[in-house]
Amino acid sequence: MMHMKFLIPLVLIGFFTVSSCAIKSDDTTLTTLYFIRHAEKDRSNLENKNPHLTAKGSERAKYWAEVLKNVKFDAIYSTDYKRTIETASPTAKNNNLKIQIYDANTLNADKLLRENRGNNVLIVGHSDTTPKFVNKFLGTESYQDIDDSNNGNLYILTITNTMITDLLLNVDPQ
Repeated sequence: MMHMKFLIPLVLIGFFTVSSCAIKSDDTTLTTLYFIRHAEKDRSNLENKNPHLTAKGSERAKYWAEVLKNVKFDAIYSTDYKRTIETASPTAKNNNLKIQIYDANTLNADKLLRENRGNNVLIVGHSDTTPKFVNKFLGTESYQDIDDSNNGNLYILTITNTMITDLLLNVDPQ
């Protein structure tokens, strides 16, 4: 049985999925970007700069795939770290997509938008890069770095030629 806490985010994601199909027309193309931070990483060796996910992190990655299962992704991006790739992998598998690697230091928002116009895109990043990227697309400083204990933020940007909207949900499994 689904808990009410999970139903609201799933309904909202379903709404955005339906919206992305219904709003396309000759003069307006809807692009939807979904941003998440990688799931829980292994912190047992503090010198390891590229750790895998923990068991809890692997479960969260599967949970993200479940939460996002009704979104037909056209592209999935991840930084070139084990934890981000492992977070993106279940969703990529569900969508039969290859994960595209991006460099967090050189992400070109305009280029990403041009290459993905009209698409649904998942971008997996880090506690500091994810909000910065969302802000870059918004052209504002709306979001701050994610607290290190928070792996459940889902930022959803809907972009047309004339408008951009943003939504932040916190989606945590029980």
